[in-house]
Amino acid sequence: MGSVIRMAVRGIRELGDHPLAQAFTLAAVTLSAFLAGLFLLLLHNIDRVVTEQRGEVTFQIYWQAKLPQDQVAKAWEELRQDPALKSLETFTPEQAFGELSKAFGGRGSLAPGRENPLPPTAKATFAVPKDDAAWAQGIRDRLRGMAGVTDVHYNPLQMDLATSWVRVSRGVVWPLIGLLGLVAGLIVGNTIKLAQISRLDEVDILRLVGATRAYIQLPMLSGGAFLCLVAGVLALLLLKGFQLVAHNALNVAPLFVTIEFLPMTQALGLFGALIGVGLVSSWVAVKE
Repeated sequence: MGSVIRMAVRGIRELGDHPLAQAFTLAAVTLSAFLAGLFLLLLHNIDRVVTEQRGEVTFQIYWQAKLPQDQVAKAWEELRQDPALKSLETFTPEQAFGELSKAFGGRGSLAPGRENPLPPTAKATFAVPKDDAAWAQGIRDRLRGMAGVTDVHYNPLQMDLATSWVRVSRGVVWPLIGLLGLVAGLIVGNTIKLAQISRLDEVDILRLVGATRAYIQLPMLSGGAFLCLVAGVLALLLLKGFQLVAHNALNVAPLFVTIEFLPMTQALGLFGALIGVGLVSSWVAVKE
């Protein structure tokens, strides 16, 4: 184990034997990883924004007009506990009449002695969990089953838009990310491979003096992995810097969109994939 560690450390130390070549290799790998991360950041934010706008359905819920307000308030509180609920707007009969009056330019009013005929209502917006045609109907039936509810309405077109984006996200966005990863991997892999091939003269000399395969390959593998590790750190730092600068660039009317950084899983995946490509490319460059 000690000899393996020493050979791995030797491979990292030998990167300093050709500082200019390794600096250019590091710059090329960092730039490739940064551009790949930038495209991934773009797709992540597009998916996030469109999902927030399209991945939801709003239900209009009507209670009995003469139902005691404390029972209605209890039902509203029950709705707020639903984990799939994104937002809830509630209206007492008085608030509902006020909104209706505003729609008519504030000219609406009740005749003396007349009771407000409007029922308590709520607008509940739910996140669409999956591409399931029966999901909206199931939510509607559950809402209709609440005590005092007389009717529930929703817009089927809104459901179609929501489920359509779920299908697009699964069928287009993630394949694009996979293709991007393949292209970036080829670029980084060939860059590392070319950098290692430039040391083949050293490999031939070591073979002539009887060096073992492990003695030759392990330092090159550790050197390639370390180079990609440093490039990955630099690329993520550049990506984070770009995200901080651009965070509020689109947060103006009418967009109001913020640029968020990659989720931890995607950032670690990009970092790990870069190190893996460095190992594979170094191995291919020196294999017999």
